[in-house]
Amino acid sequence: MKKLWHTWDRLGLVKQICIGLVVGIILAIAIPSVAKSFVILGSLFVGALKAIAPVLVFFLVMAAIAQHKSGHKTNIKSILVLYLMGTFLAGFIAVIASFMFPVTLTLAAGTEDLSAPGGVVEVLKTLLMSVVDNPVSAIADANYIGILAWAVLLGLALKSAPDTTKTAISNVSDAVTKIVTWVIKLAPFGIMGLVIEAITSSGLSALLGYGKLLAVLVGCMLFVALVVNPIIVYVCIRQNPYPLVFTCLRESGITGFFTRSSAANIPVNMRLCEKLGLNKDTYSVSIPLGGTINMAGAAVTISVLTLAAVHTLGITVDIPTAIMLSVLSAVCACGASGVAGGSLLLIPLAASLFGIPNEIAMQVVGVGFIVGVLQDSCETALNSSTDALFTAAAEFRERRKKEGKIEINHVL
Repeated sequence: MKKLWHTWDRLGLVKQICIGLVVGIILAIAIPSVAKSFVILGSLFVGALKAIAPVLVFFLVMAAIAQHKSGHKTNIKSILVLYLMGTFLAGFIAVIASFMFPVTLTLAAGTEDLSAPGGVVEVLKTLLMSVVDNPVSAIADANYIGILAWAVLLGLALKSAPDTTKTAISNVSDAVTKIVTWVIKLAPFGIMGLVIEAITSSGLSALLGYGKLLAVLVGCMLFVALVVNPIIVYVCIRQNPYPLVFTCLRESGITGFFTRSSAANIPVNMRLCEKLGLNKDTYSVSIPLGGTINMAGAAVTISVLTLAAVHTLGITVDIPTAIMLSVLSAVCACGASGVAGGSLLLIPLAASLFGIPNEIAMQVVGVGFIVGVLQDSCETALNSSTDALFTAAAEFRERRKKEGKIEINHVL
């Protein structure tokens, strides 16, 4: 048994996940009644990641800031610029694709009981209130805006603390990180359970009626992941960006696709950044921050579904309004994690730009929940992998400026 475990351990996490994925598909199709008993593995895996992620972020950020020495450069500003640029471009690409391949919807009733924010001001207010949330409540509720705010404040307050105190905080941070590595080792079994649950409960038949809508949504996200993001990375590092892009998609995007939770994928991105040899002071802040404001997938979802409603109602859209939608979708996407329901419940904000009543907009939200089986998975994969991608791109850009050139393949 011990020899078998060592052989399994030597395969590497990505190969293990692929094996878990294939086994899950085979079990779900061949013997679904037996396969359902393994669904709990997926719930346990996602639950464990969601439970440890807020604690990990809190101690990592606090320890990084407390031990940060004056004059030690981080790349947070550059990363923020990349996050915002990537989110805007994703929304812009989605607007263009929606005009090239217009989609109409068959709207149905039954979504009136959902509630959406009344305007951008309400979204911003929600985010500001999240900042001043009780720190214990923020960790318990996985409110990453609040967690970041308190971790930064405590880190700054502890900068003048004795070295013994800083060492103790660092030791706790390392211990939590170690627990995360244990949880991630269980990813193949967790993803097997998640795949079984998806196939046995939903299947793909429910998505066939929304094939064109899904094609536009997923197509836009793939275009952003494989064309737009690589261009942005190339501008930063002036080298072939695809080795880095594919590394982030493989090691972060795959788990993000199946967990469908940016929060659950934060420890995965932390581990990837460590593997890439990035500055811990930087990525311990940028990764959880990216889970809040780097929402390219959400910008695509908001833009495509809003314009699907526009085409369905026969509303004429001019170019300035389309550009305004790109900006609005980016702003809404940045607030997606602070609103219950994520990106889908922010569609009425964008729809209000075209005078679409809330009753119709909420029916579009209902359609979004139907296609969410695939849409939400792709959205999370894009959002989460881009967090690590842009964090790495910003740091490699600084190294290129200092050293003249960088050898990315050495760290991949």
